[in-house]
Amino acid sequence: MRLAALSRLVRLSLARERRGAFFSAFGVAMGVGALVFFVGLGLGVGRVIREKIFPNDARLVDVVPPAVSLGSFLGGGKLDAAMVERLQALPDVEKLHRKMSVRVPAASLYNGDFFGRRLRMGVDVLAVGVDPGLVEGDVQLGKFVDPGPGQPLPVLISTRLLEIYNNTFAPARKLPRLAPGMLVGFTFPVDFNRSYVAAPQPNAPVISSQLQVVGASDRALLAGVTLPLDTAIRLNRELGQDADTFTGVTLVARSPGAVPDIVAAVKEMGLEIDDQERRLAENVGAAVTLTTSALALLSILICVLAAVNIAHALSASVRARAKEIGVMQAVGASRSDVRNIVLAEAGVVGLIGGFLGTLAAILLALVIDRLAASYLPQFPFKPESFFSFPWTVVVGGVVLGLLAAVAGAWFPSHRAAATDPARTLAG
Repeated sequence: MRLAALSRLVRLSLARERRGAFFSAFGVAMGVGALVFFVGLGLGVGRVIREKIFPNDARLVDVVPPAVSLGSFLGGGKLDAAMVERLQALPDVEKLHRKMSVRVPAASLYNGDFFGRRLRMGVDVLAVGVDPGLVEGDVQLGKFVDPGPGQPLPVLISTRLLEIYNNTFAPARKLPRLAPGMLVGFTFPVDFNRSYVAAPQPNAPVISSQLQVVGASDRALLAGVTLPLDTAIRLNRELGQDADTFTGVTLVARSPGAVPDIVAAVKEMGLEIDDQERRLAENVGAAVTLTTSALALLSILICVLAAVNIAHALSASVRARAKEIGVMQAVGASRSDVRNIVLAEAGVVGLIGGFLGTLAAILLALVIDRLAASYLPQFPFKPESFFSFPWTVVVGGVVLGLLAAVAGAWFPSHRAAATDPARTLAG
């Protein structure tokens, strides 16, 4: 049977069985739409977790000294210059960025104009120094180097901290929302070795300075400020603290596949891996994946029920059209022709249902995003869209509708092909 003739027969049959075809397509659309909707929701929320809440580079490995160091006995566990050279010499390490915390508490008391509002606030400040290469590209004012004593110290703030401020602290205190560029050049005072909540280091001086915001970075300290490494070293020396050992090192692997070997080598040196944020991101992502998978499984069950409904509808149709099928066979239609007619009818129903279900899922997602933008209050890391529909999900939804319908039509099509024309026409 030629394709044109097959298409005409399928079209005539579906036009005659409009009601049954509609309900079959509706069942497929419900299952496919629910599946595409929940998969898109899971992908969208997962993207927010990976890109905004817990941004991470798969090639980065954060190394820290162990909580209980046995370096003096085992020849390892201390992040000094010699250990840094050993880490740099690892075969799969492309770059290395050192970190050193300012080892005394610090406090800031700001009293003045804050972007059009009068603000008086005291807060403790954590400070860590990093190699400029770690935050390369995020500095928008000057150079990220130690300016020397008596000069404002360049600092970077965390973009995540700014997001939390804009959506929690600012509305509660009626303060202006800030973009990263607005803070560039903003200065505020800080006293090192002074704190509102912790005891200062004994026998250490109090050093007063000004901090100048030069940019915002995803790799900046979340609850504090990030300084140039040379500045942290100088401050620790002036404060009489340890300025020779580092509090952390970030290794850049040549490829994500080399990370496990680097982690194993680092642990053999008596050091530890700081992967708390990565594990937290993985746990949150796993919870989202588990929830969306359960909902997707429910959607697949709906598709299975739709396939069963199609099988039932086509079985009834085959019984009702037994004489018609017998006439077709009597005038030369082969068994494969009859089977193809039934499968083609189901395929058209499945394609229409899959397309409409996928379209409905995307439209519903757009409506929800619009309602969320208009009526849902602002909160940290609120995305512009809660959904993500890559082309694979869209095409997969349509193909799933087709497969569900064809699977449901498989046995009815074989039953129709097995019709005996002589017995059927003889009644």
